[in-house]
Amino acid sequence: MAFILALDQGTTSSRAIIFDDRQDVLGSAQRPFQTLFPRPGWVEHDPLEIWRTQRDVALEALANADIDRSEIAAIGITNQRETTVVWDRRTGQPIYNAIGWQDRRTAQSCNAKRDAGHEPAVHQCTGLLLDPYFSASKIRWILDHCEGAQDAAIAGHLAFGTIDTWLISNLTQGGAHITDPSNASRTALFNLHTLQWDDSMLDLWQIPRAMLPQVMPSSGPLARCTSDKFDDIPITGVAGDQQAALFGQTCFAPGDAKCTYGTGCFILLNSGRQVISSKSRLLTTVAWTINGETEYALEGSVFIGGAVVQWLVDGLQMIERAQDIEALAGSVEGSDGVVFVPAFSGLGAPYWDADARGTIVGLTRGTNKAHIARAALEGIAFQVADVLDAMQADRGMALTSLQVDGGASANNLLMQLQSDLLQIPLVKASNSESTALGAASLAGLEVGIWKDRGELRSLWREAQRFSPALKATDLQQQRALWRRAVGRSRQWVCGSDPV
Repeated sequence: MAFILALDQGTTSSRAIIFDDRQDVLGSAQRPFQTLFPRPGWVEHDPLEIWRTQRDVALEALANADIDRSEIAAIGITNQRETTVVWDRRTGQPIYNAIGWQDRRTAQSCNAKRDAGHEPAVHQCTGLLLDPYFSASKIRWILDHCEGAQDAAIAGHLAFGTIDTWLISNLTQGGAHITDPSNASRTALFNLHTLQWDDSMLDLWQIPRAMLPQVMPSSGPLARCTSDKFDDIPITGVAGDQQAALFGQTCFAPGDAKCTYGTGCFILLNSGRQVISSKSRLLTTVAWTINGETEYALEGSVFIGGAVVQWLVDGLQMIERAQDIEALAGSVEGSDGVVFVPAFSGLGAPYWDADARGTIVGLTRGTNKAHIARAALEGIAFQVADVLDAMQADRGMALTSLQVDGGASANNLLMQLQSDLLQIPLVKASNSESTALGAASLAGLEVGIWKDRGELRSLWREAQRFSPALKATDLQQQRALWRRAVGRSRQWVCGSDPV
């Protein structure tokens, strides 16, 4: 029997999981790595620490599974997207820390380009918006702030990559500089229609083409490891974490949708081969490219999801563990008028306000920590509901259900709140490793572990379903309070009234 090794490089930890042909987990390992906050709104990682932790957990997963590396048929990689690494091809060393997807340092440059009228062209070409979230402005910042970087990039000495590209470069000892369309489509440099790096976007940001990786399929013969610990294992699957979760949830048909409740919340709707241009400030992105066919998705990104619970643990020390929030929030029937907008890194879809900041309103002398805990969970659910409303408007068709995964999907109170707000069932898979499973599935298709998507779908099993317990009319007042609170949080940094 051959096995698939999935490398799941996330925002706060590196994980590795080994799957068999029934998609059961044979072995896994996980290690956190440091997130750096050098200034307010800045988020960085050490790229070398990311590589070391990912390498080490892969070896640990092999040991835990008690199998030899020769039994690994292929490697599938999934990764935090938009996070940007620039390194020197001659040494393999980064020239600056990885700038994380949550980083907001380039808000001013994005705003300047928006004010100059460039956003319609960016949206039409890339499906994205002018926002610090995406890689292009991060690359520009590194080239501007590292001495000699622009000249070195023009000379072809510097390489850019999202985290998938960085890992593959290390696995191949610099031999492969590649990415896939799902990751390329998150850079704001990739043309959704030609499926190529776009000259007009490169010109907009003055980024040399020589820095960019080759774009390969999401499933296919991508590269072969030469690193001594993984020598000769093929890499046959790559996808950004949210597209990988969509694939792992077997959302293969147009109209299928999923929400991953992680550090942020990410909602993707499969649009098949149709490029839907959002009128509601959602994103259009590549879902995957397989066998020469590219499929697309609509996406809404919530920057702060489960991270707000972690803030209650680390920042306020209101609870000892993230999982304690369910009992605390469930000890009261409602938030008693308290509304929590967790805009710690600005607001994502459908607002796209980099200047928004976290806000708690409606406090009284009767407010206690249980009300704040419940308001925090409601804040996650409200943000997702805002995105789903926009998504259904863009598609012109209502969803009938939503697949859910991610760490916060284990919170039954949150899932019930979400089902009530959306007025549709939420469906959770028995295999909770949707992101890693998606990467493994893409890799396994290429090497014949699974013959097609039909076989993958036959292996999927439902674990739990949450159905609406309240009527939509019962929640109108809460939604109205939420919208008012969002208005209070917007454009807080610049100090002007929201538009």
